[in-house]
Amino acid sequence: MNASKPNYTPALVVLTSLFFTWGLITSLNDILVPHFKAIFTLNYVQAMLVQLCFFSAYFFASIPSGLVVQRIGYRNGIIAGLSVAGLGCLGFYPAAVGTSYALFLLSLFVLACGITLLQVAANPAVAGLGDSETAASRLNLTQAFNSLGTTIGPALGSALILGGAAIHGGGTTHEIQTVKAPYLVLAALLFLTAFVFSRFHLPVLASESEEQSAAHGGEVHGSLAKQPHLMLGVGAIFLYVGAEVSIGSFLVNFLALPEIASLPEQTAGHYLSLYWGGAMVGRFIGSAALRKLPAGRVLAFNASIVILLIITAIAVRGHVAMWTVLAVGLFNSIMFPTIFTLAIERLGHRTSTASGWLCTAIVGGALVPVLMGFFADRIGLALAFVVPAVCYAYIVHYGLIGHVVRERA
Repeated sequence: MNASKPNYTPALVVLTSLFFTWGLITSLNDILVPHFKAIFTLNYVQAMLVQLCFFSAYFFASIPSGLVVQRIGYRNGIIAGLSVAGLGCLGFYPAAVGTSYALFLLSLFVLACGITLLQVAANPAVAGLGDSETAASRLNLTQAFNSLGTTIGPALGSALILGGAAIHGGGTTHEIQTVKAPYLVLAALLFLTAFVFSRFHLPVLASESEEQSAAHGGEVHGSLAKQPHLMLGVGAIFLYVGAEVSIGSFLVNFLALPEIASLPEQTAGHYLSLYWGGAMVGRFIGSAALRKLPAGRVLAFNASIVILLIITAIAVRGHVAMWTVLAVGLFNSIMFPTIFTLAIERLGHRTSTASGWLCTAIVGGALVPVLMGFFADRIGLALAFVVPAVCYAYIVHYGLIGHVVRERA
């Protein structure tokens, strides 16, 4: 009986620490955007190169990461991902010394390649640690700790990076140095976590053992293309991440607008923690709710509420606009893990390859913010929020209809 019902709690706890770590690192990009925009005198599109370089790594690295995980397993994939991400963080030191925006962008790309490999391995691992019926609830719970990281990250970044720049002053050379220490600490944390995982026994899951015995990559990719719920899920992940990152990236600048709240950048950076904190609270609530409610319906409901919040922010402005945009985080909460678990439902030995496809779609976080930046430079930042609103409309469709499993012949 013990063999059929193993205790996955220790593995789930250890994996949850990874979600916290990459959440913290990813949210720091929202601090880097206004920091680099001011230091290097960039327009909105140029500043969005931070997100473009970071999230484009998901496009280039996700499918190779899925193949790597299929060959070496979830545990070794996690160790490799942590190590590559650590190297990316180390790249911030020479970039700061040389005051090179290009080198910062390259370091962000390497960092994101590591996090991509980490996500390709960790997301399906969590989904597989228990019954498939509770996979969405379980992944929402671990993603809640990812949101804890994204909540703490902006507060730390505001204090250490934006606050440090205000203290140092004296021009570009001095202000850019504030990124060195935080990213060196992150590098040390990532390498230490990789060492811990090298000493930890992660259970071999049923889907993982099937994948490693299959070794039919072409057949796997071909059969996945016949899964509409997966293919539509790829689109949903693309647009969701694009919308979430767009709002987070522009939030500091949005709250600084005179017609919104006229907040200084450092103060607005602290409010950014409320945006990500809302996602954390929502995921804890969602983890419980999804044990009783249909995941697709909950997804569609949340996306509909977000559309209403964005429309309100565009139409009203002022502090009402400020708080409605911040409230988006609460309803964003369950979207990524719910889309992910709906998209990999009943895929069996094809799960890690499908995970690679879904993580490739995270490239939406690279492209949609640039599109929003394009409109922000031309029609104003507030009106540009219509871009993420359109993205959420597609997610409503996926939650109502698109997630239904129906394999094509």
